[in-house]
Amino acid sequence: MALRIKRDGERGVALVVLDRPTRLNAIDLETAGELASLWRELRYDESVRAVVLTGAGTRAFCTGIDRGVEVPQPPSPYAIDDPLLRIGPKANDLWKPVIAAVEGMACGGAFYLLGEAEFVVASREATFFDPHTTYGMVSAYEAIAMAQRMPFGEVARMALMGTAERVSAERAYAVGLVSEVTEPGGAVAAALRAAAVIAGYPTEAVQGTVRAVWSAKEAARTQAMAQAPALISLGNLPPDRQAELFGARGGGGEPRVR
Repeated sequence: MALRIKRDGERGVALVVLDRPTRLNAIDLETAGELASLWRELRYDESVRAVVLTGAGTRAFCTGIDRGVEVPQPPSPYAIDDPLLRIGPKANDLWKPVIAAVEGMACGGAFYLLGEAEFVVASREATFFDPHTTYGMVSAYEAIAMAQRMPFGEVARMALMGTAERVSAERAYAVGLVSEVTEPGGAVAAALRAAAVIAGYPTEAVQGTVRAVWSAKEAARTQAMAQAPALISLGNLPPDRQAELFGARGGGGEPRVR
């Protein structure tokens, strides 16, 4: 199992942990399937009224899809198979509030998860970045998810700068991606406190509010997501060139944190 879940029935809160610390909590196909199944399961669990999502260890919340995963693609520039499209709670029709607690790095495919959380709590040492362009890949779904949470210029800069630059927790808080910054190691505890407060309110009102907030941006997000497959298929380098760039990334120096 690549996930750990701890249910607190008394408070109505579940803690979900991506448990692949040796892989920086990167998501393989097994983990993707477990996440989708868990969100669907939680729809029916009346003892859980709010969820906190985090990654094991302090090095990373999640670093996106595991580079060792091979995903066969259809022979068409207008269609792609993306195993991360179903890993988020909203993609699985879960409308109970989800709070993300970020320690360490959150990058690339992690934005599929952050983009479907109600809000994000981060440690002061957390950083956010999008490596796609560095390795010859289009940032489409990730950039679309972040465009729902950050100003246009901030999203564009993060997506285009690739691995050369990382957004600090303080900067993420200033631009609205993060709602609370904690001391190192404190993100989960802060998120659990907030989740317990929310879980203590009438669940019908809470879930109705979640749906109302999401409806305010869903139309634009849906239209943008519909364009993503063609943009990725046409703009991505072949996998062997991506791997070559990934393997050559040793001498670029330390990324700038802002």
